[in-house]
Amino acid sequence: MHGLGNDFVLVEEDQLAPDTDLAELAKDACDRHFGIGADGLIIVAPPDDPAQDIQFKFYNADGSRAEMCGNGIRCFARYVKDQGLIKRNDFKVETLAGIVVPRVQTDGMVTVDMGRPILNPERIPFSGTTEYPVLNFPLEISPGYVVPIAAVGMGNPHCIIFQQDLETPLDFQQVGPTIELHPLFPAKTNVEFVTVLDRESVEVKVWERGVGPTLACGSGACAVAVAAILRGLVDEKVSVHLPGGILEIQWLGRENILMTGPASYAFAGIFPYAKHSVIAQ
Repeated sequence: MHGLGNDFVLVEEDQLAPDTDLAELAKDACDRHFGIGADGLIIVAPPDDPAQDIQFKFYNADGSRAEMCGNGIRCFARYVKDQGLIKRNDFKVETLAGIVVPRVQTDGMVTVDMGRPILNPERIPFSGTTEYPVLNFPLEISPGYVVPIAAVGMGNPHCIIFQQDLETPLDFQQVGPTIELHPLFPAKTNVEFVTVLDRESVEVKVWERGVGPTLACGSGACAVAVAAILRGLVDEKVSVHLPGGILEIQWLGRENILMTGPASYAFAGIFPYAKHSVIAQ
């Protein structure tokens, strides 16, 4: 499945052998030449907490575990609803980032209550300062070269760069890997390069942690909207233009963030993995 071109392999946990190494499965399945090819692996699992409806497990293409993926959670929500695993249109999903509540719409769009953004640097995590919100921190990305950044957590860390703050816009593919691994982001970070178009829209290019360039990032779109709103650059409803399409983000009253966007199917099939066949959406 994919959300605006950000693509994922979805597997139901009960289709896997009990001893399956999910990190290795992610690397093999996401390989675009020797595997299926995807930006990440999503495991559909029963919840650990019986008070929740279902569990979302997410692995980046490099095998690292991620707390949240905005595009992935939309695909996950549509899949579990279409497969009848959940009967209601909205339900509680257990993630490493906390409980997320998606609502599946009849037109294939999915709105997700992403909860409140994380602005405390310790919880993002970002070790450059203890003061927050972090909206204009001078991050040294190479000796003597400092770039102003914002840092926002959406259950996963995001570093946001507003291109208008710079004399020369940065090349996201050149600078993204350096910032992803910057020591002030102890859990590494996603990086968003932002151009503000007007009070209601921004354009974003994404360097995704553990993946590289991606066509879209849902949690990143939310983080960008939060940083732009806090800086007074946009209003509370923002259209985030990504290479793969547009996500609509709302942060009304600065409470929970709502993200709305599509979730689409690509194909279904059988992936032979070790001695076990994996049914992969």
